[in-house]
Amino acid sequence: MIYFIADLHFHHKNIIKMKDRKFSDMEDMNKKLIKNWNKVVGVEDDVYVLGDLSFKGAEKTTDILLELNGRIHLILGNHDKFYKQNEFDKSLLEEVTNYKILEYRNRYFVLFHYPIEEWDGYYRGAYHLHGHQHNEKQYNVNNKEKGFKRYDVGVDANDMKPVSIEEIIHFFECE
Repeated sequence: MIYFIADLHFHHKNIIKMKDRKFSDMEDMNKKLIKNWNKVVGVEDDVYVLGDLSFKGAEKTTDILLELNGRIHLILGNHDKFYKQNEFDKSLLEEVTNYKILEYRNRYFVLFHYPIEEWDGYYRGAYHLHGHQHNEKQYNVNNKEKGFKRYDVGVDANDMKPVSIEEIIHFFECE
């Protein structure tokens, strides 16, 4: 299965207060985000992280990645500075890019950390998946009601867990 997630901000203490995340502290947040991820994602699944995986450096990010199930693909976000550090083991990630177009069952998904107004395939029904804004669930509902195929895959909009490609298709294409 293919999953998407964004804006985990592992090791970012202030994100709890900034976004009113229901965790007691940073360690609690890290532990529960890992648990939520691994409940959903199997070892053979692909997970596209659409930015802001970790707020800390290479060593702490490596420790987190070693606990997560699946093959991880990173679409870089504005806080993913760990990736450029020499000591980061890039082999922990399947791929790293700024932008990606993914085809799945004759549908196209444009993956980018930032939300954009119009994307490749916009007029042909392509979906745009993003993070960055830390929206709530209602944001995705509002986009669907407007016929706008843009979806925030961030943890704040998706119960602090990855969302599958099938869930996104079902969300937009079923009543």
